[in-house]
Amino acid sequence: MQENSSTVIDSTYPATGRFETKVVVVLRDDLLPWQELNVTAFLMSAIATSAPGLTGEHYQDRDGNSYLPMLRQPVLVLTAGRKLLAAARERATSREIPIAVYTRDLFATGHDEANRAAVAAVAAPDLDLVGIALRGPRNVVDRIVKGARMHA
Repeated sequence: MQENSSTVIDSTYPATGRFETKVVVVLRDDLLPWQELNVTAFLMSAIATSAPGLTGEHYQDRDGNSYLPMLRQPVLVLTAGRKLLAAARERATSREIPIAVYTRDLFATGHDEANRAAVAAVAAPDLDLVGIALRGPRNVVDRIVKGARMHA
């Protein structure tokens, strides 16, 4: 998906501590703990690679060891039921907000090509979503995920 005004990258850490954009992962509320972690990791890989400049600089400890950079802004992890996930996917798509999806079928696949084939085999309204991730303007993202609750 091409960049649009809704995918503006915050160029520096804002002095107010408030980013113009928000990153949210929404997990289905009936997942097992290992599934929650797996889905979150895969979805965040999509966010982190979705546009240049989303990650910061490499970390380095006092001894000179280098560590990989991480996403520059906080990530909220929320939970929701099946219907809210489907509605959020539809709202994001209709607003042209880039979204990553993870479906229940992906728990049974073993590699990227099989994952993409599993998603491609299902019409958008019929996707059995177990997680989504999105990044966009704060107020738009808030409206898209309205009704989801903080992960506990």
